[in-house]
Amino acid sequence: MTAPGVINLTIVRVFVPLGFPTQGTMGFLHPLLFSLVYLCALLWNGLIVLITTVDRQLHTPMYFFLRSLSFTDLCLISTIVPKSIVNSLRHSSSISFPGCVVQVFMMIISATAELHLLTMMSLDRYAAICHPLHYEVLMSRDRCVQLTAVSWLVGGILAVMNTAGTFSLSYCGSNGVHQFFCDFPHLLAISCSENLMSELVLIHISSVTDLCCFIFIIISYVHIFSAVRKIPSTEGKAKVYSTCLPHLLVVVLFLFTGFFAHLKPTLGTPSMSDLVISMFYTMVPPTFNPVIYSLRNEAMKSAVGGLMKRRHTKM
Repeated sequence: MTAPGVINLTIVRVFVPLGFPTQGTMGFLHPLLFSLVYLCALLWNGLIVLITTVDRQLHTPMYFFLRSLSFTDLCLISTIVPKSIVNSLRHSSSISFPGCVVQVFMMIISATAELHLLTMMSLDRYAAICHPLHYEVLMSRDRCVQLTAVSWLVGGILAVMNTAGTFSLSYCGSNGVHQFFCDFPHLLAISCSENLMSELVLIHISSVTDLCCFIFIIISYVHIFSAVRKIPSTEGKAKVYSTCLPHLLVVVLFLFTGFFAHLKPTLGTPSMSDLVISMFYTMVPPTFNPVIYSLRNEAMKSAVGGLMKRRHTKM
């Protein structure tokens, strides 16, 4: 018997993502659309990794960062989408406690590394446009490797801190996560721990880090656009704008949808707009980054054509 005044609480061992229904029309459309998006992301990002690795003419800082970004995109979307598809096909939304831990960790490290790589790409464009004579020194191969390693290191540190903070809390009541994946703000909302201050501090530390990246990107582009105004050629200006503006759009979309999803209150059942916003920072960048950055790039098109021609010749 339970003593009077003592509540009998069951420790949560399985979480249930409640984002999309597994029955009815949405139960059919959800796995279909997610499968198409995931397939496109795998094909496009995998192609960029392959092309920029095989073609020696693309062994430049810009394409090095593109390859790193595509690899990060694959990690980000693979952390979330396959499990969501499987749950929908099984008509049973559930994820084990260890699986949820891994998903939160991989989500944070991938998203953080992605933002820092986007920041490094703005630095690369700044060096190429504002300091072209010193570009090879400023963005040497060793420097690019170091910057990429720092991106993943910062992501790893924040992932360890936030994951440890999230799962050091007690989960002993509801196990329904109001999202289509294990997202740590929604996990905090169902925790039965009374003191969430330490985890809230970690969330704000991550937000400040993200904001610093955004400020750095904006400052870089202020210098870039100031330098572009001095270019006499209209064609030259158009080329720079076509490279830089899509990058800036991706950064703004990725960062502000992530801020909105993580900093807004997580009370109650999520609306469709909440789910769409979550998709914008978890699924849209990995799917459309290859199109925006690479597959419309003439050098990439030439490299793809060369690879296809070599394969056709061997056959």
